Amino acid sequence: MKTVDILDTPIEYLKGVGPKRAEVLKKELNIFTFDHLLNYFPFRYIDRSKFYKINDIQSDVAYIQITGKIISIQKLGKPRSERLVALFQDNTGTIELVWFKGVKWMINKLTANEEYVVFGKPAWFNGKYNIPHPEIEAVSEQKIDLGEKLQPFYPSTEKLKSRGLDSKGISKLTRTLIAQVKDAIKETLSDQILNKLKLTPRDEALLNIHYPKDQKILDKVRARLIFEELFFIQLNLLKLKLLRIEKIRGHKFPVVGDYLNNFFHHKLPFELTNAQKRVVKEIRADIGSGIQMNRLLQGDVGSGKTLVALMSMLIALDNNFQACLMAPTEILAKQHFESVTKMLSGLGINTRLFTGSTKAKDRKEIHANLNEGNLQILIGTHALIEDTVIFKNLGLVVIDEQHRFGVAQRARLWKKNIIPPHVLVMTATPIPRTLAMTLYGDLDVSVIDELPPGRKSIKTAQYFDKDRLKVFGFLKKQIKKGRQAYIVYPLIQESEKLDLKDLMDGYESITRAFPLPEYAVSMVHGKMSTKDKDYEMGRFIKGKTQIMVATTVIEVGVDIPNASVMVIENAERFGLSQLHQLRGRVGRGSDQSFCILMAKDMLTNDGRERIHTMVKTTDGFEIAEVDLKLRGPGDLQGTQQSGILDLKIADIIKDEKILKYGRNLAIEILKDDPHLELKENQPISNHLKYLSRNKPNWSLIS
Repeated sequence: MKTVDILDTPIEYLKGVGPKRAEVLKKELNIFTFDHLLNYFPFRYIDRSKFYKINDIQSDVAYIQITGKIISIQKLGKPRSERLVALFQDNTGTIELVWFKGVKWMINKLTANEEYVVFGKPAWFNGKYNIPHPEIEAVSEQKIDLGEKLQPFYPSTEKLKSRGLDSKGISKLTRTLIAQVKDAIKETLSDQILNKLKLTPRDEALLNIHYPKDQKILDKVRARLIFEELFFIQLNLLKLKLLRIEKIRGHKFPVVGDYLNNFFHHKLPFELTNAQKRVVKEIRADIGSGIQMNRLLQGDVGSGKTLVALMSMLIALDNNFQACLMAPTEILAKQHFESVTKMLSGLGINTRLFTGSTKAKDRKEIHANLNEGNLQILIGTHALIEDTVIFKNLGLVVIDEQHRFGVAQRARLWKKNIIPPHVLVMTATPIPRTLAMTLYGDLDVSVIDELPPGRKSIKTAQYFDKDRLKVFGFLKKQIKKGRQAYIVYPLIQESEKLDLKDLMDGYESITRAFPLPEYAVSMVHGKMSTKDKDYEMGRFIKGKTQIMVATTVIEVGVDIPNASVMVIENAERFGLSQLHQLRGRVGRGSDQSFCILMAKDMLTNDGRERIHTMVKTTDGFEIAEVDLKLRGPGDLQGTQQSGILDLKIADIIKDEKILKYGRNLAIEILKDDPHLELKENQPISNHLKYLSRNKPNWSLIS
């Protein structure tokens, strides 16, 4: 039997699994095959050769192992909430072992005055320690191999535990598996890499990651598997980039004609920054090369990304192609449409807005004009990916806040021409270098790292609830100067579960503090109809109201230069990237703008760090780095949708140096052997093919 056949064996055929356990392994852990289980690694190891005494137990001990006797066993509490308490004794003292679940099963397992080995995590309760739900094994039946000092601990869930698949149950399965497949594990790296980096062979690494003999061996095999994981992610992304350059033709845009020239000389709202000029040059080089552009444009809030995108669309028009811009929300799509049509006024360019709420009559007209080629720029939401939206000759696709769309949605837009259109994806949420390298390593990346002239840095300060009257006084002074303000709440209505400020209550207190006729207040939240939202937003835009009370519905796409104050309630409950986006709603004009972070008196360490970071800096990239450290990569920007960050063992923050080294090594290998055809690179090529099976090539859209 071939190696790949053994590792592809469905998990139900492993001894000890069967259909019912297989079902829960698939649903809870995505373990479908032997290979998936082999690559399901422990998250912690406990030294089971070390024993504690009961009087040694301290609050900072995570897990302990003790030996002694049970001196009493009793059931306490009412039948529906009963618990089992066993008093355990060694020669230094006693401690209670407590079970809240499986009481009937456990009471039959325990015998008074028999010697046991107990393993668990101490908890402090009622002035003393106990051990809830410990592992317990009679000394006479002990099966732990103390030659293996480090016992692996695997992540589990309640559903898995109900099937006997707690950490210990999973460990039994991996032991059975390794005995069956250890001779079938093939090397994935070349001899050159193994020798150069002094890496452990793969079969040894997989055996020892599950059952390490000691810490030194564990450190070595972890390093090997971390390198392998990050190296293959980078190699795959770089190979896809090479494939796109080699195989995927792009429309060639050689002409820079009247549309762009007229706009540049007569309509440009302000002189381009050096960063914008650099990015326009990079885009022009891409779309003039005959190879499909696939570029990520990063730029902080207000850096002028939309202007760069518009100039790129005008080049498409100059070459007789159509262009479209897709945004994640109707508010943002309308905002883009209004700013684009304003900038293009008088140039005779047919531009339309297309969203879910576009009327049937307008839809029909848009479809006809689009199909005939009369409609040149279409701006909209995910409505653009509908099958009925057919372009005559789509040449450029711009996707704003691209992480808000699923990869499949973006791919559907990419397929709207026989020769794929050029793709420019934009984000105002700066992406840390390590994350960009891992998620978008196959894309060309442009960064606008300057703000347009005349923009002032936003001043940020933090205040507590007790300072509220002071904050209201500041708002009144700003309104007197003719400015407007946002006040953002995390909830629409009061929640029994969360002790947070809510918008409805906030609206009432704001209207009391800022009464008519001197002041007027707008309110916008996600549960309002589009018509009502538009009405309230319109009043604020026209200056008929001075304060906008809102939820995070205004996080993206609201551009009102006269709004100069952003107040964020319960700021400690927002992620850093969201706080940065909200702050970016002010500072759009030439006046000094302010962001006020309202927080509770008691802050968690993470909450304090987030607020401190916001007060300290307005640099989106610095904020993104801190956010990555606090939240981890899986939570940022919907990155989990891509599957790329489903990391088994690596950590792109801690392992940044390995990530960079792996990328550079992958570049070096592909430079000499772009198709991995050399004999020495066969193990690498085989494993890359194995990893790529059944995976759609989403990278071609972003």
